[in-house]
Amino acid sequence: MAAVLRGSRFLVGRCSKHVDFAFVSARSMASKTPVGFVGLGNMGNPMAKNLLNHGYPVIATDVFPESCKELQELGAQIVDNPAEVADKADRIITMLPSSPNVIDVYTGPNGILKKVKKGSLLIDSSTIDPSVSKEMAAAAEKMGAVFMDAPVSGGVGAASSGKLTFMVGGAEKEFTAAQELLTCMGANVVYCGQVGTGQAAKICNNMLLAIGMIGTSETMNLGIRLGLDPKLLAKILNMSSGRCWSSDTYNPVPGVMEGVPSGNNYQGGFGTQLMAKDLGLAQNTATNTKTPVPLGSLAHQMYRMMCARGYANKDFSSVFQFLREEEEEEGQGQGQ
Repeated sequence: MAAVLRGSRFLVGRCSKHVDFAFVSARSMASKTPVGFVGLGNMGNPMAKNLLNHGYPVIATDVFPESCKELQELGAQIVDNPAEVADKADRIITMLPSSPNVIDVYTGPNGILKKVKKGSLLIDSSTIDPSVSKEMAAAAEKMGAVFMDAPVSGGVGAASSGKLTFMVGGAEKEFTAAQELLTCMGANVVYCGQVGTGQAAKICNNMLLAIGMIGTSETMNLGIRLGLDPKLLAKILNMSSGRCWSSDTYNPVPGVMEGVPSGNNYQGGFGTQLMAKDLGLAQNTATNTKTPVPLGSLAHQMYRMMCARGYANKDFSSVFQFLREEEEEEGQGQGQ
């Protein structure tokens, strides 16, 4: 049934793209079809809110019941487990921390595939190993469902404002149906290829992000040590060839920018532990493909060290603070 509905929406869209009324009618019809959502953490919660804001009834669950309260107050139906979500919705989005979580949510005792309907569209926006996405796609196919990987970039801010970038992997003929939902939560929805390619794009992006954040932190720290005002240095970097996302949008130095984790004791945002996990995925895939990634390896080791030193739950831009503390400890050691 879901496949038929997705196809009918695609045909309506193609035959009447210049007729606004027909488009609105199609959207109204689609909005009456519930969307399932599993995983209401820092990213999943605002994503599910945006679905509600676009008129989609949401049926949701999370392993932590307290995470569901806010969404329930906004009108979402909360159920006990992923299997119940699958029993009530034939379009489901999952946003989970790691590969083991995804495997459990889809194939566990109370997993989605226990009660999934034939023709259901399953979209996983977690960042996981591409091989796990392929395994989940194969398991879903055996149940007559369609699985697509659609990890995101943009962080909590973009999730809240509906400006995420989705990198989508899966059957191209299903992309239009996935895009309909994802555009409610993101500004960019990019088709990457078959299942697993969305994850591949995300892993590559996050490896570069980690390397860039470490480089920005080292640069800012050096400039401060040389007597430069951090705001002035950031301004110069951002009008010069060293400019990057970590310097102009997510600066790691407290006091340089407002509305970023560095201005809030590195609370919120994208956790160091999650960055270490993503870098581990990059390392695994680099090893499997015999790809040299020396800077990626160093970034992975640094973020693992940070996790061991109490930074696991702080935003990944806290690498600046980590470098400063390392510097202070070295200074104390030399003074003894």
